[in-house]
Amino acid sequence: MKKFGFIAVALTMAMSAVAQNVEVKDNPRYGSTPEERIEVAEKMNIYSGFYKSKEYKEAYEQGWKDVFQKAPLASVNTYNYGVRILRSLYNDAKKEQDAEKMAQYSEELFKVYEQRLEYLDQLNAQSKNVKATPGEIWGQYGHDYRSYNPKVQVSRAYELLRKAVDLGKGESQYYVLEDLMKVSSQRYKNKKDNDEYREALIQDYLDCAAYIDEFIANSATEQTLEAATKTKENIDVIFIESGVADCETLQGIYAPKIEDKKDDLEYLTKVVKIMSLFKCESSDAYFAAAEYAHNIQPTAQTAISLGNLYIKQREDMDKALEYYNQALELDQDNLSQADTYYKISTIYYSRKKYDNSRSALQKCIAKNPNKGDAYIQMALLYAANYEWTSEHALNLCAFFAVLDKLEQAKKVDPSVAEKANSLIKKYKESTPKAEDLFMLGYKAGDQLEIKGWINETVTIR
Repeated sequence: MKKFGFIAVALTMAMSAVAQNVEVKDNPRYGSTPEERIEVAEKMNIYSGFYKSKEYKEAYEQGWKDVFQKAPLASVNTYNYGVRILRSLYNDAKKEQDAEKMAQYSEELFKVYEQRLEYLDQLNAQSKNVKATPGEIWGQYGHDYRSYNPKVQVSRAYELLRKAVDLGKGESQYYVLEDLMKVSSQRYKNKKDNDEYREALIQDYLDCAAYIDEFIANSATEQTLEAATKTKENIDVIFIESGVADCETLQGIYAPKIEDKKDDLEYLTKVVKIMSLFKCESSDAYFAAAEYAHNIQPTAQTAISLGNLYIKQREDMDKALEYYNQALELDQDNLSQADTYYKISTIYYSRKKYDNSRSALQKCIAKNPNKGDAYIQMALLYAANYEWTSEHALNLCAFFAVLDKLEQAKKVDPSVAEKANSLIKKYKESTPKAEDLFMLGYKAGDQLEIKGWINETVTIR
């Protein structure tokens, strides 16, 4: 009785309002004839009342479905309300295990999204609030396709979600990004021998990982931020657990394509990024992609990275030096230049090219007088070149210069103190005995010029 009473009141109010509303009677959004427009407006009032009281089945039966079918441009709320109505009806049918009804409401829900996309521009023109974007609607469609569907087709789900993410990019809802990763991973697992699906999953991960970071950066509320941060973790887990990639697999995927893509910076950057993620820097494909990318867009950082790689993965010092010297040409920052000179010095030191090593260290210290590691490296150079005379005790005085550099390292850079102290303890044992120096006419406190390669004055202690 309550519902029938409500209907009667609502109907009376609707007829009264519409009878006086010339705009509705003359507005083609509501139908093709004045009579049809009045009928649509009446039903909108009736079903809206049921909707607002959360009586979704009555809203569906008492007007929503007719309005949706007859007047697609009547109101944006036809679609906003319709989504919630049909989700509710689907869930009720699911509880009742009514497969036929589930399928019916599922299909109708998808039609809501499809029709809204068809008329999106006209509907947005009516809205005084925030306009819906195609990416947003495709994303909701893809999400609901998976959530309210008794017969999900993975290929269709992927199609919907990939389109949503392509359109939405960093504005895609966090749950859409996670949905895409789940569907892409499932698609790959269903057919692991499909290289297209494998490479697509890798690309999906790169996109979703980038877009979720963008979404997090723009999150407006603490609740959204928390949900998006959890989604970021889930995206990583889905990708790792997919088993999509190991170094051998990635080498097989990318190596045949890199030569053809050697001028495609976006593609090369993707290869470098994904292979780095799986720690495949020693792979030929990684090196080729990194070098081609550097050739297209050389920067100091890419040059340094390549230099590091050639040392770590190939033990190719000549190529490393080539890239480090490129970095010096490209770099204008004193501190990063100092770091590069230090790297160059260590290479020359390992080759026992001590003059080159010292020259690089001097340039390093000129760029950054507070780089403690540079003074430690200079101390090691001194220790390797301590012989400057035929008198053994005087030769050992060169280790006072070694100790001076180690003390200087600690002074300018406390972060290297532990390393410096360890070497100080070691090299103190190499300094000459007091009695040996006494026989040569020297004692503690005297100054001595260390000639030869070191060419510094030290204080005997």
